Amino acid sequence: WPLPLRAARGGRGRGAAGHVTPRGGAGVGAMSRRERGPEPGPGGAEAAAEDAALAEPESPDQCLSLLPWDRFSAWLHCVCVVGFDLELGQAVEVIYPPHSKLTDKEKTNICYLSFPDSNSGCLGDTQFCFRFRRSPGRKVSLCCFLDQLDRDLPVYLKKDSAYYYGYVYFRQVRDKSLKRGYFQKSLVLISKLPYVHLFRTMLKQIAPEYFEKSEAFLEAVCSDVDRWPPPVPGKVLQLPIMGVIMKLRIPTYRDKPGTTPIVQNMHQADAQISMALPTVHEVDLFRCLCPVFFHIQMLWELVLLGEPLVVMAPSPAESSETVLALVSCISPLKYCSDFRPYFTIHDSEFKEYTTRTQAPPSVILGVTNPFFAKTLQHWPHIIRIGDIKLPGEVPKQVKVKKLKNLKTLDSKPGVYTSYKPYLNKDEEIVKQLQKGVQQKRPTEAQSVILRRYFLELTESFIIPLERYVASLMPLQKCISPWKSPPQLRQFSQDDFMKTLEKAGPQLTSGLKGDWIGLYRHFLKSPNFDGWFRSRQKEMTQKLEALHLEALCNENLVFWSQKHTEVETVDLVLKLKNKLLQADREHLPVKTDTLKKLRTHINDIILALPDDLQDILLKTGT
Repeated sequence: WPLPLRAARGGRGRGAAGHVTPRGGAGVGAMSRRERGPEPGPGGAEAAAEDAALAEPESPDQCLSLLPWDRFSAWLHCVCVVGFDLELGQAVEVIYPPHSKLTDKEKTNICYLSFPDSNSGCLGDTQFCFRFRRSPGRKVSLCCFLDQLDRDLPVYLKKDSAYYYGYVYFRQVRDKSLKRGYFQKSLVLISKLPYVHLFRTMLKQIAPEYFEKSEAFLEAVCSDVDRWPPPVPGKVLQLPIMGVIMKLRIPTYRDKPGTTPIVQNMHQADAQISMALPTVHEVDLFRCLCPVFFHIQMLWELVLLGEPLVVMAPSPAESSETVLALVSCISPLKYCSDFRPYFTIHDSEFKEYTTRTQAPPSVILGVTNPFFAKTLQHWPHIIRIGDIKLPGEVPKQVKVKKLKNLKTLDSKPGVYTSYKPYLNKDEEIVKQLQKGVQQKRPTEAQSVILRRYFLELTESFIIPLERYVASLMPLQKCISPWKSPPQLRQFSQDDFMKTLEKAGPQLTSGLKGDWIGLYRHFLKSPNFDGWFRSRQKEMTQKLEALHLEALCNENLVFWSQKHTEVETVDLVLKLKNKLLQADREHLPVKTDTLKKLRTHINDIILALPDDLQDILLKTGT
C-alpha cells in the first residue's frame, strides 16, 4: 500500500500568526485578560477543546477579523529602523507597531545584522537578508488561526518557529551636516516567513520614500499590510502597498516541483499600478552561483549532506544571496540544519559556531568580515566569492583549492576544500550553461535551467528513499477498527541498500559514481533525520485516519447493544478522544468521515439510560 510521493500533507507547523507574548506584555494582536474574560476552569478546557473539535472549521478570513493587527502579524512580526549613534553605535530607533515585542538579545542581533561590516564599503543603497534565533520562552498568542495555512505549504517553505528573518534596505550616503559625514540607516522587516523575493520587492517600493518622509509614512505602510489577505497558499493574492498592488501566488505542497504557475498582470480599473511577482521565495540562482560555476555539483552534495560551509563574500548582499541559493539547491528537500545568510562577529551564536574545541557544526554561514578568514580557517569547506556581476563571458575553469592556501579574505575566489565528490562530474550542465553565456541567454533563463538540473538530481536521489519508506506502511487489510492502528515497520539501512540494485537512482539519472557511499553519508545527516521524521509523521497520521474510517464503517450502535454499559461508555470516550486527536493533529480525514463519527457518538449516547446520557453529553474526554 504505497504512500504517494509528496501527496500526503506535511506535519503541523506553527501558525503564521504565532504572535509572541513576553512576560508582562501583550504580543502583536494578543488580548489582555480583561478583554478575553475569565480563564476557563478545570472542566472548561476539555469542554472548549471538544467544542472546537466538534465545530466546523473557520475560514482564515473569518478568523482574521478577530483582532486588530492580526492580518499584519500573519505576514510580519514588526518593522524596525536601525540608525547609527556616535555614542551608542548601531541602535534600534523605531519599532512598529509600537506594541511589538523584541527581547534585548533580539534587538542587539537586529542592530548588528542590519548594517554591513565597515570593510564592505557599501555606498548608496544595499539590500540583503539575515536570519537569527528567536529568544526562547515566548508564549504564542491566543489566536493561532493560520496553522492550517502552514500545513498547505511545501516542506521547504514551512516556517521554523525558532527563527526570524530580517529583510534589510540599508542606505549610506555622504552628508556633511552630520558629525560622521555620512547618513547611515536601515529599514528592516522582521518576519517568520522565508519569502525573500516578496519582501525584497516590498522594500524596494517603500524604503526610498521612507528615508524622505520618515515615521508617518511607516505607519501608513503598516496600515496597508494590516489590510492584506492572509498568506493562503495556492491563491492569487493582491497586496496593496503605498499605491502599488503586488500580485503573487504562494506555492502549495500539491504543486508539481519545478513548476511555477504564472500570475497574470491584470489591468486595474482604477489608477493603481499592478506588479506581478514571478516568485515569492526564489533567488537568481545562476547569478548567485556563477562565481563557483564549475563546482555546482560538488556544492549540491555538500548541502545535501549537511556539511559545515562558510561563504566569504565582499558584502552582505552577495553573502546572503549565495547562502540562500545554496539552501535552495536541494529543493524539494528541506535543508534541516541552521543557515545564516549574513553572520557577524557580534552574533549571539558567534562563540558557539567558531569554537575550535569541537568539530564545526552542520551550518551554512555567510560572512564578510576579514576576521573570519582566520577564525574559520579550520572549517572543512570554504567558498570565497568576489563581486557578483552578470557574466558577460564564460567563467574560466577553476580547480578546487586546498584549504591551507586560504590565508585571508583577499584570497582568490573559488572553493577551498579537500572533499572528494561521490558522483562523477556532469559535463552536460556545464556545457549547456557555458553556451548560454556565449549566446547572451538571459540570467533568468539560465537560472531556470540550473534549478531544473538541481531538481532532477535531488529527485533521482530521493525517489528510492521515498519508495522504500512507503513499503514500511502496513497493508490496509491489517487495520482493524477494534485494535489500535498498526505500527510502521522500522527503517533498516541494510534493507534499503539492497533495494538500490534494482530500484536505485540509475532508473532516473544517467550520472555514474558512488551512489551507495552518498546514501550512507546522507543517512547520518540532519537532512535525512528531518526528512524521515516528516515522512514518519505523515504515515502515522495516515494510519490514524484509516483507523478512523474503519471505525466509521462499523455499525457501532449494534455493537453497543451487545456490550455492557461500562464498555459502551468506554467506547464513547475513546471515540470522542479520536475526534479531538483528528482536530489537534490535523489528520488527513474527510469532513464526511468526522460528521459520520459524530452521528455514531450521538446515536450510541441516545441509546443509553437518561442519567448516562446527561453525563456523556457534558463530558469532553
